[in-house]
Amino acid sequence: MSRLEQRFAELKAEGRSALVTFVTAGDPGYDASLQILKGLPAAGADVIELGMPFTDPMADGVAIQLATLRALEAGQTLAKTLQMVREFRVDNQATPIVLMGYYNPIHRFGVEAFVAEAKEAGVDGLIIVDLPPEHDAELATPAQAAGIDFIRLTTPTTDDARLPRVLERSSGFVYYVSVAGVTGAGSATTEHVTEAIARLRRHTDLPISVGFGIRTPEQAAAIARLADGVVVGSALVDKIAQAKGAEQAVNDVLSLCSALAEGVRGARR
Repeated sequence: MSRLEQRFAELKAEGRSALVTFVTAGDPGYDASLQILKGLPAAGADVIELGMPFTDPMADGVAIQLATLRALEAGQTLAKTLQMVREFRVDNQATPIVLMGYYNPIHRFGVEAFVAEAKEAGVDGLIIVDLPPEHDAELATPAQAAGIDFIRLTTPTTDDARLPRVLERSSGFVYYVSVAGVTGAGSATTEHVTEAIARLRRHTDLPISVGFGIRTPEQAAAIARLADGVVVGSALVDKIAQAKGAEQAVNDVLSLCSALAEGVRGARR
């Protein structure tokens, strides 16, 4: 079993949802970002999405765009992001890490080299927001051949005609974007999420994680009662933006992660 399969299977057996946290690699700087990454599992993160900074993050809202800019200005590169994963794996072999971002930096790095280095570093999955299924040969196929899961995004506008195509080669889990728009947008109602998950379950047996607009432990708990995973990103990234320095950024992100984890773990399924 992959780390993602194992983690979701363990949590299903425990009767609870996963807390999936997103932070941008290199934000607010390499050292502080690595501290955050290493601290997230102890703070309650079950799966970590690590953003790969890119100059044109078209699917992201202001919070993650600014995080990307901070990371790039601090000198973050794709090679450094892979190095962060290597350093994380020195002490943690259990927590799944999913790299999330855009295809351009991977294309420039070289797909073959990227897949090989990502696997060697300990990356478990990829979410590439601008690569639809029609372009599987570009990255999804070689990544999965190397044992790296390729996780698809589905949205409220992904209809029943399109869903089978989107989910056909998905692995790891399905990421349901609960609102139409960029990251950090308003949150969906529980009624909407309930209906959406029921529809997705008719098309896939993969775990379903729900994200976009989840900012508080109460919101996380509400989604945790419905979905296999709860994704929180912009709320954590905002803590970095609001911090007076790197130490406060680390502490505030991990404190919010702990509060979110309490909400998720208290929502038994």
